[in-house]
Amino acid sequence: MFNTKFVIGFCLLLGAALSSGERARYDNYRVYKVTPSNPTQMEVMKNLESSSDSIIFLNDVQWNNKPLKIVVAPHKIPDFLEILGTNEIVYELLETNLQTRLDASLEDVAKPNPLERAISYDWTQYYELDYTYRWLQQLAVNYPGVVTLIEGGKSYQGRSILGVKISKTKSEKPGIFIEAGIHAREWIAGATATYIINQLLTSTDEGVKQIAENYNWYIFPHVNPDGFVYTHTTDRLWRKTRTPYGSCFGSDPNRNWGFEWNVVGSSNIPCSDTYAGPSAFSEIETRSLSEYIKSLEGKISLYISFHSYSQYLLYPYGHTATLPSNHEDFKRVYDASVAAISKRYGTVYTGGNIYDAIYPASGGSIDWAYENVGTKLVFCYELRPSDNQPWIGFELPASQILPTGEETLDSITAMVNEVEKLGYFKN
Repeated sequence: MFNTKFVIGFCLLLGAALSSGERARYDNYRVYKVTPSNPTQMEVMKNLESSSDSIIFLNDVQWNNKPLKIVVAPHKIPDFLEILGTNEIVYELLETNLQTRLDASLEDVAKPNPLERAISYDWTQYYELDYTYRWLQQLAVNYPGVVTLIEGGKSYQGRSILGVKISKTKSEKPGIFIEAGIHAREWIAGATATYIINQLLTSTDEGVKQIAENYNWYIFPHVNPDGFVYTHTTDRLWRKTRTPYGSCFGSDPNRNWGFEWNVVGSSNIPCSDTYAGPSAFSEIETRSLSEYIKSLEGKISLYISFHSYSQYLLYPYGHTATLPSNHEDFKRVYDASVAAISKRYGTVYTGGNIYDAIYPASGGSIDWAYENVGTKLVFCYELRPSDNQPWIGFELPASQILPTGEETLDSITAMVNEVEKLGYFKN
């Protein structure tokens, strides 16, 4: 049963600690891989997911009996293990002290010198928001007439949702939109977006040059800037926006879009990581970004969203198992894209329609884009790692940025070529 008093009390204590400038720590927090195998066990996990802020699910409870990675505070470990034992749920201990993993993750972050006029930027480390924004601004100077700074809206705390438009010809071309970082803790998503920006501008590979020259690209590496900053300053595992809701903060910005909002796979509890918000587009981030995307209606032929983790490629819908009317085209593009992503490093992706491939989840960005701006091919990448790799998930080390970017660009190149063959790109 959900203990409201417990969660509110915990949130108040956590809020007080974090408002004092302290970083959230996960000393002696354990990480378990839990594998429910029947509907009853799945229901136990679903109830546990919203029961306490001291039990953090790193991936959503899925209907296909996929393993769950769950962070458990030291004082909740006995209760947690008792629940698993009573319900005969199989589990494996992955980590006894999560903080050691997070410390290593934070060491992978570049610290810019504010006195530097020109900055260096590569894909051997992660970057804070301001550093990436300075790099985007520098690109607009270095590539005049090709790179244009664009703003997709504002955040609750007043930050810009900054992106770039890349257009290598004066004539109007079909548009491709990439949105990354909607979940704050998924650092590899934003890093992959910046890798693709750089390759579109500098690659000598003929396939990449072709897609760079023949399409207009709209790319936003961090569409949840407040949450992203918070993962660097305060809580590495933060997922949501930072809008205050009573004693809790933020809604899940990928459950907040105005198509089939809060139908399934989201929460009405403000402290939950999947809180859908009090209404569709309650978050200024999703509302203002959707308004920008709407201004491009008729210009965007392909919409791509980057998330992590699990190595999935997904397409609509999240609220229902009913497939989109052009599902055969989705499947054809999907097949070409997952085949391409495996060629360089043997990385295996699975996926399909969201509802069946992973779990029901309504109010997401790609479903909204499919239904509202005339973009009839939309995809979501859940990037590295898979559940079978040694990392917990969001602490994917910086050494993985470059291979992730390379194989993802291989996949997107194949995707764009397949979409072209299907005749979806029209000026």
